[in-house]
Amino acid sequence: METLTVRKSTLPIASVRDQWAVGMGLVALMVATRGQHFASVDALPSASWAIFFLAGALLRPLWTLPAFFVLSSALDLGSYAAGTITDWCLSPAYWALALAYASLWLGGRAYRDLHRDGMRDVPRLALALLASGSVAYLFSKGGYWFFSGRYPDPTLQGFIARIPAYYPRALGTLAGYVGAAFALRAAWRVAMRSGAMGEARS
Repeated sequence: METLTVRKSTLPIASVRDQWAVGMGLVALMVATRGQHFASVDALPSASWAIFFLAGALLRPLWTLPAFFVLSSALDLGSYAAGTITDWCLSPAYWALALAYASLWLGGRAYRDLHRDGMRDVPRLALALLASGSVAYLFSKGGYWFFSGRYPDPTLQGFIARIPAYYPRALGTLAGYVGAAFALRAAWRVAMRSGAMGEARS
């Protein structure tokens, strides 16, 4: 009787050393792209959404979710203290960002169980980004619209009218950073396999 073999996900980083290397890379990316401070690169859009998705997909420890939220909050507060941003974003609705980032992290966590290192991963990844990005958008933008106190009459119609202006850009930035990260991962795996084959032949 023929048995079916189920391929396990190869997505989570295996070694502890590589886990730390990827984690530090994500930290550096957040520092470089979030807000306006001494280390930010103004030409780059914020990679925060992608960082939480990638942390969920690539890193094993559960504490990465609160750790990256603490880092993002510290960067925001540091920028505010330095006077490079105003208190416009630091509203009572800031808590909604925690829910938005958790949605992205859980989306990455769910996707990693579906990843198989094949072309079928592309639609799976696109669906995971669309689903988690949409939920994150509702929490972050919707939370800010309704609970920040910055808008005198935050109606549902007003929120829906803003979606075409901000939603596609948010998803595009998320997909761009995640796509670039997975392209780098694929190139790294190819290089590692080539190196292993070269050592085996020598």
